[in-house]
Amino acid sequence: MKLVKTKKEDIKELVRISKEAFDSDVLVGADETGGPPEYDNEDWHIEMMKENHLFTAFHNDKIVGGIIIFMDNPSFMYIGRIFVEPSEFRKGYGIAIMEEIERMYPDVSTWMLDTPIWNIRTNSFYKKLGYYEKKRENGNTLYQKDRE
Repeated sequence: MKLVKTKKEDIKELVRISKEAFDSDVLVGADETGGPPEYDNEDWHIEMMKENHLFTAFHNDKIVGGIIIFMDNPSFMYIGRIFVEPSEFRKGYGIAIMEEIERMYPDVSTWMLDTPIWNIRTNSFYKKLGYYEKKRENGNTLYQKDRE
């Protein structure tokens, strides 16, 4: 697994993967296809790339997913979203992406993210990675992980 800052030539593939990954949430509790704001918008992903928030995950030179992060200060990171190619689900890529982003930012002591309460797949995934539930609001569960 290799995680690198996204390049413009990877945007179309990342957006395709993002759309398919989030649309697949209908299989785990979503009422309809869809995803977080701008999940299927190339221009928005380009903006995330330009602001150094978007990373591309490769396995054997094939794009398998991506992650969007926001760093407010050197010790705090917010994971905006993570997405993996649906045909690659349950192969460990999501775990590898999360572990790699933590490795890349060793000074971060607090990680936060949120996910819909109804999404059984992502809620169990984040708990498996050591995140704990901080609170629930507006239909989402806010998770936190503290570096030991």
